[in-house]
Amino acid sequence: MKRIPLRRLAAPAAVALSLTLALAACGSGDDSQASEGGGGGGGGDAELSGEIAIDGSSTVAPLSEPMGELFNQEQSGVNVSVGTSGTGGGFEKFCVGETDISDASREIADEEIQMCEQNGIEFEQLTVANDALSVVVHPDNPVECITVDQLNQIFDPKSTISSWSEIDGLEADFGEDLEIFSPGADSGTFDYFTDAVNGEEGAQRTKGVNIVGENDNATVTGVSGTPGGIGYFGYSFYVENQDKLKALQIENPDTGECVAPEPEATQAGDYAPLGRQLYIYPSAQALQKPEVLEFVNFYITNVNNVAEQVGFIPMTDEQIAEAQAAVDQLAGAGE
Repeated sequence: MKRIPLRRLAAPAAVALSLTLALAACGSGDDSQASEGGGGGGGGDAELSGEIAIDGSSTVAPLSEPMGELFNQEQSGVNVSVGTSGTGGGFEKFCVGETDISDASREIADEEIQMCEQNGIEFEQLTVANDALSVVVHPDNPVECITVDQLNQIFDPKSTISSWSEIDGLEADFGEDLEIFSPGADSGTFDYFTDAVNGEEGAQRTKGVNIVGENDNATVTGVSGTPGGIGYFGYSFYVENQDKLKALQIENPDTGECVAPEPEATQAGDYAPLGRQLYIYPSAQALQKPEVLEFVNFYITNVNNVAEQVGFIPMTDEQIAEAQAAVDQLAGAGE
């Protein structure tokens, strides 16, 4: 299983230290918060051991990874491994019982639910962060705002345009050749984007597209090195690489306003239709293991202290309450 190094907005040691300090400051007034907070995590002071296997979205992995590292600082006997098979690939493993938790950048699909049911895997969908799916271009690209229709002109399965000058209604005169970079079919980001832009999940042109799979850094390299480059991925990857890329504003179809991928606009629902939620899916079976239940409770309790520091958009209070209630219910499913 591929391990993701703890690296986002600073050197690994600096990130780990800053996150540790943030959690310490948050918990300094009540050392029992994690164990007494919803879900009865099984005793935050108890020494636990075991392995927790997570796989799935490459977008969510850079959040699950530091959460696992921080949990290990409190429970050194528990090892949390995080793989990046993509949202679809992660569900394939999760629904046959190979993993405890699945990271996902979209909701579980009907056929995946059926697979889980066939194998007796009960689960819950837990929001852990918000995301502004970011459309990125080369910094020298003069375009500032793009509509969903114009994105469709680029990415539609029947599209054959090869130059920015062929896009109807573009605000800027830009004659560079298009160079498109896209995640692969196992990616939840791919599913979400194609549904929002092309009206059908998984429907996207193949000709003239560089498929990068789960390697979002390949999109960074490709777009930043090509004047006419365009690609898309989660907000955290844009934040990490904003010195190399420009994120386009998206025209909200309802208001006609150009909206940048920013936390406040995403939480308010204004960054439409590319604002979304990010999820983890723990299984009911895994939550019967005290180390998994304690980790999921730790994740929900502390994720907002970590999210912004690693480039994610925090949950609202309502989302946190809903996630904790879902954990409580699922943890009791096997009792």
